[in-house]
Amino acid sequence: MEKLSFEELNLPEEIQQAIDDMGFEEATPIQSAAIPALFAGHDITGQAQTGTGKTMAFGIPAINMIDTSIKEIQVLVLCPTRELALQVTEEILKVGKYKKGLNIATIYGGQSYDKQYMALRKNPSIVVGTPGRVIDHLQRGKLKLESVGMFILDEADEMLNMGFLEDIETILETIPEERQTVFFSATMPKSILDLTKRYQKNPQFIKVVTKELTVANIEQSYYEIKGAAKFEVLTRLIDINGITSGLVFCNTKHGVDELSSRLQDRGYFAESLHGDMKQAQREHVMKRFRDGVVGFLIATDVAARGIDVNDIEAVFNYDIPYDQEYYVHRIGRTGRAGKLGKAFTFVVGKEIYKLRDIERYAKIKMILKKVPSFEEVEKVRIEKYLDNVKKVIDTDKNSLVKYTRIVEALEKENYSAIDISSALLKMNMGLSEKKYEETNDIEKVRVDPNIKISGDMQRLFISVGRKDNVATKDILGAIAGETGIAGRLIGEINIFDSYSFVDVPAEFAEKAVSIMNRNKIKGKEATFEISDNKDKREAAPKRRVRSEEPYSDSSEEASSNSKTTRLFFNLGSKDELTSSDILEAISSQTGVDKTLFGNVDMFEIFSFVNVPTESAVLIIDKMSGYKVNGRRVNFEISEKKGSKKPKFDRDEDSDSSDRPKREYSRSRSDSSDRPKREYSSSRTSDS
Repeated sequence: MEKLSFEELNLPEEIQQAIDDMGFEEATPIQSAAIPALFAGHDITGQAQTGTGKTMAFGIPAINMIDTSIKEIQVLVLCPTRELALQVTEEILKVGKYKKGLNIATIYGGQSYDKQYMALRKNPSIVVGTPGRVIDHLQRGKLKLESVGMFILDEADEMLNMGFLEDIETILETIPEERQTVFFSATMPKSILDLTKRYQKNPQFIKVVTKELTVANIEQSYYEIKGAAKFEVLTRLIDINGITSGLVFCNTKHGVDELSSRLQDRGYFAESLHGDMKQAQREHVMKRFRDGVVGFLIATDVAARGIDVNDIEAVFNYDIPYDQEYYVHRIGRTGRAGKLGKAFTFVVGKEIYKLRDIERYAKIKMILKKVPSFEEVEKVRIEKYLDNVKKVIDTDKNSLVKYTRIVEALEKENYSAIDISSALLKMNMGLSEKKYEETNDIEKVRVDPNIKISGDMQRLFISVGRKDNVATKDILGAIAGETGIAGRLIGEINIFDSYSFVDVPAEFAEKAVSIMNRNKIKGKEATFEISDNKDKREAAPKRRVRSEEPYSDSSEEASSNSKTTRLFFNLGSKDELTSSDILEAISSQTGVDKTLFGNVDMFEIFSFVNVPTESAVLIIDKMSGYKVNGRRVNFEISEKKGSKKPKFDRDEDSDSSDRPKREYSRSRSDSSDRPKREYSSSRTSDS
């Protein structure tokens, strides 16, 4: 499929300016095909994998059609989950940053209705939402769709798999027939084709075909590192592999110039290549690269088009590509003419998901490798240097005569041959200067997530405490972020004046200590050790990962204080929270000492906590609607029937404690709250 530059798409000036700010030069295949079709007013059904730029493919036309003088909703975007809804909103806001008067509302489960009512009262031009919450607002009469001119269904196949067909149909029936209807999907099952027949008018079908990667002679590897360490890792890999000709890809022109400058400062022969350069400049740089004068070309994807050099030893994905197809084009520039090529990809944080998308797209498996240490790089440099010294001695001994005389003259001044040789090596190799950072400061070392968890917990000692201004969230965040242990698997955290304890799955304990022992928490270097639990007063006994066993008031905590009340709240392990998150939040919001609380029993979508009876009403009042780690929480007094789930409905991605009671049109295994389709849009109850 042909790809166009954004300038060739003839975008409005304010949109083009935003695209330029983002550093993009070329549209992806789905964008190149979908944007002109939507600009022309056609309905489209687009098939493309995640990570191919679908959001901008419909976001740009959506912004283009908005008339900000009309204070009505003109575009409705449906997404299957709140995470995707927020992501779509963020992307549209970036593209529409220069569109004066543009207002977007995001409505999804898990956020209070009041906040969403306020957003809808501001007359948004675009609404991005999940089906369940959109239905809710329609029922309550808070969402008016009479002026919608474009309806977009993102991740349509996922939406149908989650059982939202009836919701989608209901919403479509409330929107004017004179509209553009846009479906995007990774797959094209019959159910989606049925939707296109019923709700689209002469749609154009756009499909991005996956190209299979055939690069058997390219060794592909990736490195999980910290973002600030990319440059150090790049230089290490260049040096330890002895690479003299390489192509380094960045996603933006600014990134290209910055990296090229840093490499030059470090002594590498590097040049920039991007779209802002004049043609004569680009040709000059390319000639120097082909002639070997420039060893490393730092380029954007668009500028690198047309590069046809057979001796490129390696390709570096300094920035992981936005478009999966770009990866195929990038690494295809090495491993040519029967030679072995190398492709290195740097992965930072959540970019690991993009890498997995690339692997699925290109039908490949990259190898995770460890960043070479300072000692390893220096060893290779020394070996190569000494090999060259030996080569000169063995093959060109006659040319050394005049240099031998110089050494002999220095020896007469009482300098030994060893001292002279050492000084010359220092002058030439610079080994005394530390060129690299320590490996542990740059590499993201993680525990193996595939290890089977038995449920046994191991208590770890940490050398920081309250006097270091350390809170529960600091310890939890540091461990989860550095080790890769999921936050929901980390157990109880007890903080004292000068030290703390934390429970982690026993299988991860030694690795966690190894990884965390040189890390800082709240700016202070912390020592981690496996606790022997000798101090029974402060070291809690081993326990198991949150059990699905019902809570019993005869537990150790409950028996110590008979005047407790059991509270139910609507968050659980699915919301990536720990018991420590909840206790810390209650204590900070209400002022109740958290040492007075009993155990927190967490299940997948709800939990229980025992609190002092005299504080129960205060906690319910203060905590209801409060956010814990970005999740809205609601408390109520439990009926104390073990772990029986109260009558409480969650929608596809939310806590739904503030929803009205409903009659169900049919049963569903995912407990989604789909109402019968007969309802009055004039409903006024907000309870």
